[in-house]
Amino acid sequence: MKILAADYVLPIGSELISKGGVVYDRDVIVAVGECLPLRRQFPDAVFEDLGEAAILPGFVNCHSHLEITAMRGLLDSVEHDFASWLVKLSAARSGMTNEEIEIAAVAGAIEGARAGVTCFGDIGRYGRAGFEALKKVGLRGVVFQETEFSPDNKTADDDLEKLKEKFFDLRESETALVRVGISPHAPYTVSRRLFEQIAEFAAGERVPLTIHAAESVEEDELMRFGKGFFVDVFKKFQVNWKSPHLSPIEFLESTGILAAKPLLAHCVTATESELEIILHSGSTVAHCPKSNAKFGHGYAPFEKMLDSGISVGLGSDSVSSNNTCDILEESRFAALSARNRRDRKRFITAKEMLETATLGGAKALGLDKQIGSLEAGKQADISVVSLANIALQPINDIHASLVFSANARDVSLTIVAGQEVYRDGRVANVDEDKTMGPLAIS
Repeated sequence: MKILAADYVLPIGSELISKGGVVYDRDVIVAVGECLPLRRQFPDAVFEDLGEAAILPGFVNCHSHLEITAMRGLLDSVEHDFASWLVKLSAARSGMTNEEIEIAAVAGAIEGARAGVTCFGDIGRYGRAGFEALKKVGLRGVVFQETEFSPDNKTADDDLEKLKEKFFDLRESETALVRVGISPHAPYTVSRRLFEQIAEFAAGERVPLTIHAAESVEEDELMRFGKGFFVDVFKKFQVNWKSPHLSPIEFLESTGILAAKPLLAHCVTATESELEIILHSGSTVAHCPKSNAKFGHGYAPFEKMLDSGISVGLGSDSVSSNNTCDILEESRFAALSARNRRDRKRFITAKEMLETATLGGAKALGLDKQIGSLEAGKQADISVVSLANIALQPINDIHASLVFSANARDVSLTIVAGQEVYRDGRVANVDEDKTMGPLAIS
């Protein structure tokens, strides 16, 4: 049994504790409270005072693509229309060997651990790369096996069988920390019939799902009106695809896939009526503000999502479309961009952002019974942020200091299921030097 103490403990599910502590035994939190009473209650526990620091639940990155970590900055010279980026991304990924993809995924998981991320919702075309990366680094997560490009109803039966084969192969290797799901990529790359089949399969097997949805104006125009650059892509590949003349969210609802309560990534163009569809279906949202902004896709209606009651977590997306896996920085950008929307009704607070970065992400992934807050009975997934940096001083409001001043480099300790995976500059389970050497791709 161990007691971790610090100047601030932010349980998220309850009020801030000054001079607080967290008691955990193996992988489970036993108690959270003021330090001195905890020491009297658990006199035999190993005690560590981290001093000038904040103890929080581990950050949850609920939308990432670890396998393309090697593409950080590779696509930044591309004129940032989404089509050019997707074409170059696909070419670069297809040119990578399996070993390069696996190394990239491990590097991404290391970056997450160093940033206090204890849990990922990771999407992979090469699903085993992200899966094995989380296991190697010692992180928690749900790894979603992504569909291939499959917009033609005629190939749906074969597409489903190939997807199920990959899914079951991964599921045989599930652990207590790493689960497996499926990602039907997007409304415009997966046929109606395949969506319907995946919905039925997911319900029967209780499979977690995630879908890129309502990500851009171009996607919205394609789905509603059959216009835009995606039409040219379909022509190039001789795909017979017809617009459903529905918005992306309306289309997903019509296929029945929302009944499986998927995690919807982005939702930039979602209207108020579509947010109602998401809420009433029980689906959740991964908010990725930096990636959205980098493409110029716009600001998702984050404030409206929160105020409507939708469970929302934060996602970094891939580092090829964000450049960092830093949930503290994502929190800051999310708050600032929400405050800067013309239709805002209020200011998103720093406290709300920390909840979104932790418990919100856990809810979005369906893991909030296990993680997301510091409370007795939950898993000991913990991140510690050092407050020693002069750039954080003085601490007048710890929530504001963490969201508006801190970043990943201030994280000093990351614990998953009671096991230290990162402390003071080094990860515990992987040799970083051997990972970084072969990471770069040409």
